[in-house]
Amino acid sequence: MKRIILLAFALSMGLVACSASGPREYAVKVVNEYPHDRGAYTQGLFFYNGELYESTGQWGQSSFRKTDLESGKVLRKIEFDSKYFGEGSVILGGKLYMLTWTSKLAFTYDAESFKYIKTYSYPREGWGITTDGKQLIASDGSSFLYFMDTDFRVLKKIKVTLNERPVRYLNELEWIDGRIWANVYTTDMIVIINPSTGKVDATVDCTGLLPAHLRNKDTDVLNGIAFKDGRIFLTGKNWPKLYEILLVEK
Repeated sequence: MKRIILLAFALSMGLVACSASGPREYAVKVVNEYPHDRGAYTQGLFFYNGELYESTGQWGQSSFRKTDLESGKVLRKIEFDSKYFGEGSVILGGKLYMLTWTSKLAFTYDAESFKYIKTYSYPREGWGITTDGKQLIASDGSSFLYFMDTDFRVLKKIKVTLNERPVRYLNELEWIDGRIWANVYTTDMIVIINPSTGKVDATVDCTGLLPAHLRNKDTDVLNGIAFKDGRIFLTGKNWPKLYEILLVEK
């Protein structure tokens, strides 16, 4: 029988660790839903000081915004020049870090005022980015994750594997209680990664999270993981909803 496991309980009890037979497998159960801007091509999603932030992509539509969870209303927004395709974002040490896809650039802003600080050269494609509270952790669409200081200098990198096979297309990232959660681009799967070994401890199957009747021609893939007070939130590119979910062990 399937059993519903509260995320915080599952993590605290070590239920996302690999079992003797391999990584654990989970599905999701929706417990709350919130409005989400259908025009937001979600690239990064996270909470900071209790507030929801999101970065979006597409040429001519890329932005970073502070959003009200309950209403979906955009409270503050940075819009990027049409030559930039926005990607993942994160706040660390009072600074916002924002990646671009193929421009080989990353931007920093003051997290409170949204005031521009600096542009950095970035040697890889920008995909997802998160933090463990000390360093930046980024993906580039490959099976590697890069651990960097706040000047984007690589401190180490790990290869992510599932059952000893590399996992490619790692996209949006979230650090949750000592593990890295990653969307696998073009799929409905999230992998939960041990940051020391790169091994996938668990997989989360999100098939059917957005119902068919809410999809239209612009609806794109699952992408966006955020964590707040033991609660997990998921959304996707051009989705009209953001979901709070529980894990269900298969």
